[in-house]
Amino acid sequence: MRVLLDTNIMLVITPYFSAYRWVYDSLRDGKFELVVSTEILDEYAELLERQYSVAFADRTLLALDNFPTLIRVEPAFRLLLIPDDPDDNKFTDAAVVGNADYIVTNDGHFRHLPDIPFPKIGLLTFDTFCQLLKEHIAKQDYFPT
Repeated sequence: MRVLLDTNIMLVITPYFSAYRWVYDSLRDGKFELVVSTEILDEYAELLERQYSVAFADRTLLALDNFPTLIRVEPAFRLLLIPDDPDDNKFTDAAVVGNADYIVTNDGHFRHLPDIPFPKIGLLTFDTFCQLLKEHIAKQDYFPT
């Protein structure tokens, strides 16, 4: 499964004390792939610094960069699919270029994506993603490759 995580999701899954740390650990352990661009990593860093600390942001980004499940892309185009919050377009552009199965977000600006005929971009809320990931992990554990 290949996904793109909105920044607010990254803020929730990275702290050691988070109830959702298992999602980050699943990424590290190769249970799913994460699509990012330089713009997305910059936003992750900015908000992780603001929410936690510079050191925490640096360690998190360094770890992500070393995960074999990280898919780095650099979109050469702008699809402009999020008119209400143009800054969010970096996520849709990277999702298309990175062939992501889903964008995982609770941000309402993405709600109309399933209605766009092309390009098709899957959209999941964080709760739905967590459930799907648990099922995906259970299958991987039951049918190891």
